[in-house]
Amino acid sequence: MKKYLLPLTLLLFAANLLFGSVTIPVAEVVRILCGEVGGHPAWNYIVWESRLPSALTAWFCGSALAVCGLLLQTAFRNPLAGPSILGINSGASLGVALVMLCGSSWSVTTFNWGSFASILAGAFAGSMSVMALILFLSTLVRSNVLLLIAGIMIGYVTSSAISLLNFFATAEGVQSYMVWGMGHFGGVSLRQLPAFALVTGLGLVCALLLVKPLNALLLGDRYAENLGVHLRRVRYALLLVTGLLTAVTTAYCGPVSFIGLAVPHVARLLIGTANHRTLLPVTLLVGGIIALLCNLLCILPGERGIIPLNAITPLIGAPVILYVILRGRSRHDFR
Repeated sequence: MKKYLLPLTLLLFAANLLFGSVTIPVAEVVRILCGEVGGHPAWNYIVWESRLPSALTAWFCGSALAVCGLLLQTAFRNPLAGPSILGINSGASLGVALVMLCGSSWSVTTFNWGSFASILAGAFAGSMSVMALILFLSTLVRSNVLLLIAGIMIGYVTSSAISLLNFFATAEGVQSYMVWGMGHFGGVSLRQLPAFALVTGLGLVCALLLVKPLNALLLGDRYAENLGVHLRRVRYALLLVTGLLTAVTTAYCGPVSFIGLAVPHVARLLIGTANHRTLLPVTLLVGGIIALLCNLLCILPGERGIIPLNAITPLIGAPVILYVILRGRSRHDFR
């Protein structure tokens, strides 16, 4: 099954370039990508400024969120852990809300290095704060169920703070934040894409470097320590990587739901192993595939616009989570 993941990724990526709300002949899309001028002036803009950045953003975002979900599920030994469930997405959203709604003129739609740094810093501070709080609670609460409930409560608190910020913000700020909160892969322009890809790629590389300690964590903390794993350093590394990836994806794509929670389970079902040497790369690829598929499904024919991303991701993620719960895999996934 693994050998089909890369061709499927390329196929879906090509589909994202060829299909959209505006019909462009396949030959014209190929000509534009080869550097030639298309038959219609608007087609060049659509391909280069909309479809290509959106497809690349979808792949990076899906891979990043899927890897975050796998890291959290392994670190907390909890199959229902994920950036959205534990409130990490909500923390990043709060950080973005503070930047966007508190009188700042910076926006994710107009790029300069100052705006990129401010949005990313706000999202990173919010996600890291929630992640640190969850990590602290995990030392006090031994029950996975109670830890999930604590994460959900943290999410409610941050959502309450966001509601207060929206209440006191301007109408324009509230509208832009509401549109952002629906989730979309079109928020990264061609100019923003190198910075977005650089930060996300750095986080993914760091996650791949954690394969060995992640496998050790599967055996339990005591066995991991006996194998020479420094648990505190590993947890801090997981904290930084997860916070960075969640921050950059949430800042520019909105609080995308279910991908981080469901994709690691899909990867486990496909390959039937918990060995992170295989599981982590497969999770990365499957996350990109699911995100590209969701981006394709969001497109409506004609001039009716694009469906919000968070209207599509639950339709794919929720059945996977229900299957995991009904099969009682909470113990077996981490052996």
